[in-house]
Amino acid sequence: MQSTDLGNKESGKIWHRKPSPGTRDGIIVNIIHNTSDYHPKVLRFLNVAFDGSGDCLIAGDHQGNIYVFDLHGNRFNLVQRTAQACTALAFNLHRKSEFLVALADYSVKCFDTVTKELVSWMRGHESSVFSISVHASGRYAITTSSDTAQLWDLDTFQRKRKLNIRQSVGIQKVFFLPLSNTILSCFKDNSIFAWECDTLFCKYQLPAPPESSSILYKVFAVTRDGRILAAGGKSNHLHLWCLEATQLFRIIQMPTKVRAIRHLEFLPDSFDAGSNQVLGVLSQDGIMRFINIQTCKLLFEIGSLDEGISTSVISPHGRYIASVMENGSLNIYSVQALTQELNKPPPPLVKVIEDLPKNKLSSSGLKMMVASGRVQRPAKSRESKIQTRILKQDLTSNFENKENELSGGLNKKRLQILLKGYGEYPTKYRMFIWRSLLQLPENHTAFSSLIDKGTHVAFLNLQKKYPIKSRKLLRVLQRTLSALAHWSAIFSDTPYLPLLAFPFVKLFQNNQLICFEVVATLIINWCQHWFEYFPNPPINILSTIENILAFHDKELLQHFIDHDITSQLYAWPLLETVFSEVLTREEWLKLFDNVFSNHPSFLLMTVVAYNICSRAPLLNCTLKDDFEYFFHHRNNLDINVVIREVYHLMETTPANIHPDSMLNVFVALTKGQYPIFNQYPKFIVDYQTQERERIRNDELDYLRERQTVEDMHAEVDQQRIKDEAWYQKQELLRKAEETRREMLLQEEEKMLQQRQRLAAVRRELKIKELHLQDAARRRFLKLQQDQREMELRRLDDEIERKVQMRDQEIASTAKDLEMRQLELESQKRLYEKNLTRNQEVIAKEIQEDADAYRRKVDLEEHMFHKLIETDQTQSRKTQKCKEAEEKEFHLRWQKKASALSDESRKWFLKQEMSAALEHAENPFNKEVLRLQNERVASSSQLNDISEMDSSTQISLNRKTAEWDSMEQNLIKKVRNLRQRLTEQARDRCQTLIS
Repeated sequence: MQSTDLGNKESGKIWHRKPSPGTRDGIIVNIIHNTSDYHPKVLRFLNVAFDGSGDCLIAGDHQGNIYVFDLHGNRFNLVQRTAQACTALAFNLHRKSEFLVALADYSVKCFDTVTKELVSWMRGHESSVFSISVHASGRYAITTSSDTAQLWDLDTFQRKRKLNIRQSVGIQKVFFLPLSNTILSCFKDNSIFAWECDTLFCKYQLPAPPESSSILYKVFAVTRDGRILAAGGKSNHLHLWCLEATQLFRIIQMPTKVRAIRHLEFLPDSFDAGSNQVLGVLSQDGIMRFINIQTCKLLFEIGSLDEGISTSVISPHGRYIASVMENGSLNIYSVQALTQELNKPPPPLVKVIEDLPKNKLSSSGLKMMVASGRVQRPAKSRESKIQTRILKQDLTSNFENKENELSGGLNKKRLQILLKGYGEYPTKYRMFIWRSLLQLPENHTAFSSLIDKGTHVAFLNLQKKYPIKSRKLLRVLQRTLSALAHWSAIFSDTPYLPLLAFPFVKLFQNNQLICFEVVATLIINWCQHWFEYFPNPPINILSTIENILAFHDKELLQHFIDHDITSQLYAWPLLETVFSEVLTREEWLKLFDNVFSNHPSFLLMTVVAYNICSRAPLLNCTLKDDFEYFFHHRNNLDINVVIREVYHLMETTPANIHPDSMLNVFVALTKGQYPIFNQYPKFIVDYQTQERERIRNDELDYLRERQTVEDMHAEVDQQRIKDEAWYQKQELLRKAEETRREMLLQEEEKMLQQRQRLAAVRRELKIKELHLQDAARRRFLKLQQDQREMELRRLDDEIERKVQMRDQEIASTAKDLEMRQLELESQKRLYEKNLTRNQEVIAKEIQEDADAYRRKVDLEEHMFHKLIETDQTQSRKTQKCKEAEEKEFHLRWQKKASALSDESRKWFLKQEMSAALEHAENPFNKEVLRLQNERVASSSQLNDISEMDSSTQISLNRKTAEWDSMEQNLIKKVRNLRQRLTEQARDRCQTLIS
């Protein structure tokens, strides 16, 4: 359960986290109001009421603070501080932002929750209002106190009817039935009547309850469809009445713990079409039990013995229950959370004692006879006698106001003693005391008839003569003056009547009836003999004032006479404005506290006293304008001194000149109808009226004739204006045509100039376009030339790199050849060495053989001499054959080397020709393939050459020289080709530019 302390905050959140009421207690939030003053205390809530939507409620505490709680928007706001406890609230008016609050001073006020201003102030009760019932339309309200009930029109905030009863019969409750125009009135003697709202015709009366049920009704509740009435009191029995059949159909006994029923409330349901089945019963133990009136089962309950409930209100849609606790806090319950476990069977704590049929009543249970035209009720009292409530047949006079005397406890002499002691009445009770002193009858019907006549013709243009900023104040003044004019014809011609009535209108602007009756009472009593010399000021009254002034202050009167100042200047302005121009609000209220408490002559004595107390500044005045200003503006004067002087004059003035001898005593307005006021020269008023009517008719005739003439003049003027307008239009058309011709010529000239400028611009644009195209072409050609040059540089770099690679390979090949030559030479020397060694061995062997042979053939020298010669000849032939074979091999190798050189030269020339052709056709073609082929050829040649012996070195050197010459020729060809391509590109660019 969340708890919120309002403290000294005027607005804020109701809860700070989303409420999650439990099924046990169903409390959404607990609201308390603690003050943080020097002596902290708890401000107790007294009453609470929901609006028509059911999502907003108002609550008032015992100090008059009224809060609005928006349960949907989670906000609370302090909307009013009434400074007195509220006894009843209502928040479902026709205007959604307004609410009614009944206060401890017996008044009912209407406030607005948005503007936080007082809308109206309704008075008429003489005891505390404990109930406010609002009609379903929100346009009417019934306020109920113990001695009276009053019906109010919430559009005009005027009282329509008043229910007067005998003191022996008190009122329990008077309220509207939901969704109908029926008023139900319940009295302390258990009598219940139903009345028609518009005609106040008695529709029916409920019969008396059975004698077996000794219960006095105190609390009542009605279902939303207005068919069932629940009544309870100081008993644990509940009576359920069928209002359609006007019969008691069920008596329900509550548990034994319930000894008295303090409050009844039906729980609305969206699906029961208004026939509510759940009734909330608040008993004396502070627990509110909700029962089903059909099954008589207890459904759930709220409150406890420790935290009792003082009163509860259920929202119209049945979602929330707002309960004022006995400790002064406010609990908001969730009905949904409380009804979650209704499916569980509760214990039967209530039972049906009597279930009576709707069409037939038990004669033993209800001893009653119903006769046509008159309702009889059984006698019930402690001595078997009853106190019956007698209703008068005259319904119109039944609701009239019967207040003819001062209220109990108020005595005029005592009030005068109190006034002399304190100088003024208490501000809080001043209006009540004035109403009592003036004995206002509050004739609502008579005043309504005067108001219904509308605004009097004499005051239609009141705002022109008396401009007032407040439209409401002007409207009230206009209505009051019109009512006075309709009451008596003289007031339509009284020029000072607005000045006389304005201070009272400003004081009673929220209650026009009281305002009218106060002004009327003032005119009848304190304005006696004012209209005898109409339309002139009251000469007799002014003469009386002058005589009194002559008796008490001759010097001042002589000063007035010396400066030609009459009583119409020093007395009449004070009377016709009733001192409102020369006194402040507080001074004026204090003065009229004394005026209304004394004889009507007191007002005339006040004029004399005001002059006497102002004698010093008046004696210094010599100009008439100064006197006029003095009696029309506020002056530095103590009102208490003036009042004391008035009482002194009242006591010391001789009887022969005292105004009380010519003025009658106070006479109150009559009740029912206002008295006829004819204390004026009727023939003068009638004559003035007739003359005014004649003048008005003449004026109307004159106005009609003047209107006719003006209409004719207007027609002539209109025709003349039309003719002049036509001629002017024609002239304007002609000038417009000439102007347009000139404009067309100018436009044509401008068009030609624009065309010329446009042609020049087009030429410039064309030239710019050509220049841009040329620049683009040049830029593109330059880009191509740069790309080709870049490609040529790339080819040059590639050729140089290839040449370097070739030189490196040739150098490496030459080194390899040198190494091979060295190897061959070493092998040759080794071979020669071996050969020499072998030859030496062979020679040695041969020598040995020869020696052996010579030794052998020494003997046969001759014999083998011829053979030796033959062997030598054969050896020479063999040597010669070897030399011939070596020569033939050398020739064959030279032929082969020359053929290989010819083929390499042919292949190289062929490759150079093809590369030159390809380079001529496509300057950006690469020569990588040629160089690779050349490298392969060189490698193959070198491989072939490496197989040759030292005798091929000469041919290799020759081949190297040929390669160098071919390389130089290739470089020359590439340079010639590059120069030729550059010249061709330059010629093409010049051709495009030209």
